Amino acid sequence: MIKFHLDQKTGIPYYRQIIDQIRFGIASGKLAVGEQLPTVRALAVELKVNLNTIAKAYKELEIQNILETQQGTGTFINSTENKMFESERHQKLQSIIRDFTTVSLSYGFTIDELINELKNQKKWKPTSM
Repeated sequence: MIKFHLDQKTGIPYYRQIIDQIRFGIASGKLAVGEQLPTVRALAVELKVNLNTIAKAYKELEIQNILETQQGTGTFINSTENKMFESERHQKLQSIIRDFTTVSLSYGFTIDELINELKNQKKWKPTSM
């Protein structure tokens, strides 16, 4: 299971952030086929957002055949192949780097400092998403 988090500073709608986190969780193997997601209500309470925000994210992923909701049972990762396309993966990385670089440069760090620090982070492993 992944730990969901929302960032209001990105300007990306919350439902889109949830979709991205689920898709990345599947692509990275943190979410397995058949795994149950939190209920709409539970996730809305956890993230402190409107129920409709979570419902919209889940519904869009159902339309894409990534999630399957079983009435009375819950919402699950669908059994279809749900890998992130390489182009989508690359676009996501570019977006992350743009945001990271913008913030870093605003604090006065140089590109060389960023590169050196990233190289030093090779051993770092995130504990949760």
